[in-house]
Amino acid sequence: MKQIKAALFDFDGVLANTEPLYDQYWDEAGIRYHTGIPHFAAVIKGTTMSNILKKYFSDRTEEERQQIQAESEAFESHMPFPPVPGSIEFVRMLKENGVQVGLVTSSENKKMKRAFKEMNLEGLFDTFVSENRITKGKPDPMCYLLAAEDLKRNPEDCIVFEDSFAGITAATRAGMRVIGLSTTNPEETLKDKVYKVIPNLQNCTFDDYLSWQK
Repeated sequence: MKQIKAALFDFDGVLANTEPLYDQYWDEAGIRYHTGIPHFAAVIKGTTMSNILKKYFSDRTEEERQQIQAESEAFESHMPFPPVPGSIEFVRMLKENGVQVGLVTSSENKKMKRAFKEMNLEGLFDTFVSENRITKGKPDPMCYLLAAEDLKRNPEDCIVFEDSFAGITAATRAGMRVIGLSTTNPEETLKDKVYKVIPNLQNCTFDDYLSWQK
């Protein structure tokens, strides 16, 4: 019998419903930092902080870049982590059925350490990839390829759960099948980029997961 594919999950917008909080913060920050980019949050969604600073603030002084990062970290230090309906239960159900599960995020360890504690995620994932382990963030496939390597799986033997365009591109470039969650972007903008679009993981069953492998 063929081995069941591993499941890799993004964090923001897939496990935690934090994207609305980020949208408000970064849209306001885009104005405050004079980026000149409308809806700045949508432009940077799914990318690492180091990439944001490099791509959009390379013309600023080192002091300004440090201030931008410090303000972002201060925001993340107290932000709540409301779970996306059904997501944590779905991950636990897969784990109970012998599926390898991994968490792949553009977030830093400091934020994720608090999230693991507050959301009771310690010991749940078989691998964890964050900004601290990668040199190229999403949409580069490095993060997902690293997770597959951790699990000793080929990329085609992994299913990825993503919500952002950058994350979907990263997983696709890695050669993985993607299930898109329309928690952040409308279904019609995702359906031509992923294997299947679902609103969230609430009420999804193990049979559903098996059907996504065919």
